[in-house]
Amino acid sequence: MGQRQSEIIKNHMEVYWHDYASASKGVPITEAGLVEKASVIGRTGLMLLECGTGAWRVRSSMNTLSRELGVTTTADIGLLSIEFTCFDGDQCYTQSLCLTNTGVNTSRLNRLEHFVNDFDREGKFMTGEELHSHLDEIERIHGLYSPIALGFAAALACGCFTFLLGGGIVEMLCAFCGAGIGNFVRCKLTKHHFTLFLGITASVCSASLVYAILLKLAEVLFAVSAQHEAGYICSMLFIIPGFPFITSGIDLAKLDMRSGLERLAYAVLIILVATMTAWIMALLLHLQPVQFPALSLTLPEEIVFRLLASFGGVFGFSLMFNSPRNLAVCAALIGAVTNTFRLELVSLAGFPPAVAAFLGALLSGLMASCLKSAAGYPRISVTVPSIVIMVPGLYFYRAIYNLGILSLMDSATWFADAILIIVALPLGLIFARIVTDKTFRYCT
Repeated sequence: MGQRQSEIIKNHMEVYWHDYASASKGVPITEAGLVEKASVIGRTGLMLLECGTGAWRVRSSMNTLSRELGVTTTADIGLLSIEFTCFDGDQCYTQSLCLTNTGVNTSRLNRLEHFVNDFDREGKFMTGEELHSHLDEIERIHGLYSPIALGFAAALACGCFTFLLGGGIVEMLCAFCGAGIGNFVRCKLTKHHFTLFLGITASVCSASLVYAILLKLAEVLFAVSAQHEAGYICSMLFIIPGFPFITSGIDLAKLDMRSGLERLAYAVLIILVATMTAWIMALLLHLQPVQFPALSLTLPEEIVFRLLASFGGVFGFSLMFNSPRNLAVCAALIGAVTNTFRLELVSLAGFPPAVAAFLGALLSGLMASCLKSAAGYPRISVTVPSIVIMVPGLYFYRAIYNLGILSLMDSATWFADAILIIVALPLGLIFARIVTDKTFRYCT
């Protein structure tokens, strides 16, 4: 009753995990009761889900802990929630857990993977209280980087992305500044727990506005051609949800229909809000997605610059996923090779973009499997950032833009191309996983 009116009450009540460990203090978790064992299994799964990984990986990790604790677990996993039941032969215990939000945190994902993999050597000998304290420590791994650093990461990613899409130095500089400001705004709003739609709209508006202002200044001061306005689309490509797009395809491949469809719906929702906002901003600022001015580059120069831009783009996106720098470098090295390979298949060999995307993603998955043991990071932390730069955000925007001006044939063409590529990317990773991972190969 004495609560201040200005204080916002949480819509998702907090779970006090340590209360589950109070019944068996000093007892190893393997000798604790079913409720205490289930609390460790469920909390680990929920934390993995919060990192952005797919249902198959979450369930696999929960199963690993369950086997070590001598229980059987069945789980139904979505985008934001887990309903699971643990059996120990005498009784069963069911729990429903829910997240307040979702995102991507590869640094925390890496720590959780090590926690699960080392559980048979370390975790099973700890008490429930010690395990929850250890999970508390992992849970405190929020962002490795400040909003300013993440702004620069988005600026680098979108600046490099601009070149890969055909833009020149003017478009790259304007997109660099626009994306940097836009992602900084989004990170600040997310840090203060503002809602998803507000973060998307505010960041896209900021990016588009900064791009338009800089381009106008360049026109006035340096007589830069207005044709460079096409790059404004690139300034907001940091908002494209590549991680949930890719993981949704992987979940669907393993028949985790609930998680796959929910992730796909989440990604489509972000795409629709972002592209609609960008379209409205284009109308207000009198911007059009025209073709980029042609670049005069020889074939060797084009390949070298594509390698460098792909490296920079993937490195920037990896930092946005909260990857440590050495992990970001691993993903960037793979992305530099595979994205350049994809682009050259289209420009030199005349491959359809979707086929080239499939082969590029397949190569990314194979290279990540080769580097997995040497790098020491979860495969998904390397593969997904390395192919996020292949997600056709430009195609989606042009589809919505043409739909808005009722150019239906052009809109349908852009949509068709985008959907084919979106389908091809997770398929490439899935088949790479089938080839290299026998646990993923079978329907178990």
